[in-house]
Amino acid sequence: MILFNPVLIGVLLMCALCLARFNVLLAILVSALLTGVLGGIELSESLKILIGGMAGNLETALSYVLLGALAAAVSQSNLTAVLVEKISHTLAKGRKLLIFSIAFLACFSQNLIPIHIAFIPILIPPLLTVMNQLKIDRRAVACALTFGLKAPYVSFSVGFGLIFHGILVKEISANGMESALSDVSQVMWIGGAAMLLGLILAVFYYRKPREYLTLQHFERQTRGAKLHRKEWVILAGIFLAFIVQLKFSSLPLGALFGLLLMIFLGGIPWQEMDRTIEQGLHMMAFIAFVMLVAAGFAAVIRATGGINELVNAVSSIAGGKIGGALIMLLIGLLITMGIGTSFGTIPILATIYVPLCLSLGFGISATILLIGIAAALGDAGSPASDSTLGPTSGLNADNQHNHIFDTCVPTFVFFNIPLFVAAILFSLFL
Repeated sequence: MILFNPVLIGVLLMCALCLARFNVLLAILVSALLTGVLGGIELSESLKILIGGMAGNLETALSYVLLGALAAAVSQSNLTAVLVEKISHTLAKGRKLLIFSIAFLACFSQNLIPIHIAFIPILIPPLLTVMNQLKIDRRAVACALTFGLKAPYVSFSVGFGLIFHGILVKEISANGMESALSDVSQVMWIGGAAMLLGLILAVFYYRKPREYLTLQHFERQTRGAKLHRKEWVILAGIFLAFIVQLKFSSLPLGALFGLLLMIFLGGIPWQEMDRTIEQGLHMMAFIAFVMLVAAGFAAVIRATGGINELVNAVSSIAGGKIGGALIMLLIGLLITMGIGTSFGTIPILATIYVPLCLSLGFGISATILLIGIAAALGDAGSPASDSTLGPTSGLNADNQHNHIFDTCVPTFVFFNIPLFVAAILFSLFL
């Protein structure tokens, strides 16, 4: 029976534990081990599979730690103070303007300067005082940040979007339906448009003032801050990190070269090097470990064979195109909520969804849209996703923002629902 499917039980348990304010890392570990046992795998073997699967996110985890060190170096300089002063003077006149500006700036982290969530610990904590003065509901800011982290890669074949779209093309073609990057670009903008609608609704819904306590630690003195030699060296390090990343297609290598330049040219004083790295670890290590364990959870899910069983069980009751689209999106949502990564979900879904789309009469455009959005569903709202962990890392710098109820629940509601509806409607006409 589908109700006893190990994948279904494991993911639902993880979501339930997180909603009950159980630690996210422990929730993923417990759910992964239970999923393995329910799938007929011994407990010790489930743990081995989980540990082995963690290798799938090793590069990502290393990237986050090194980028955290870059962020720490920036936070110790006047760069943040200068930026915050400019933003404060320009945007402090309105809540909505500040929220939409944060969403706009966040989009650059996926395409123009693909540093992903590393900008959040640099930009957001110093802005908390401004947000508190404007009485901005941080749930709206969480939605703005998640929009900027997710909508660009869903919509455009640039930066992280090029990787996401490339995986779509590769996996769909490998499973019997030839596709090209141009095919993906023509339809995936629909996902970005749906998310933009969700962002507008979120800002409107969370428009009422909300009180936060402004801690003295975050009352930063930014007036008159200037750029000195240290700041210019740090800017050079950031630029070098960007160039190396583009040259070698390696985020950790770029971050490493950027850090080394900062250290040897004095942007990071030699005696402050250990403290900077430790601060970077403090910023990003928890997120890195959650991503590692999420990759292990994904490996356990695959090992149980529960995904095929789940899809086969529900495909028999799909009926026509609407039923098939609904089922595919629901399963995509379930899987991505569990493993927290859209990129890692595509290979899991494409193997089964391409033949299913062919049998139901979906064309190439509709198939791309369904698989792309089915993979993206759940990335917003998943406790294990960097699209939610990143915003929380900045907004909870003063311990006044809850990961589950202030980031995961709002982003789940305002992004997954529009994505879900848009995918079903447009797949019927493409």
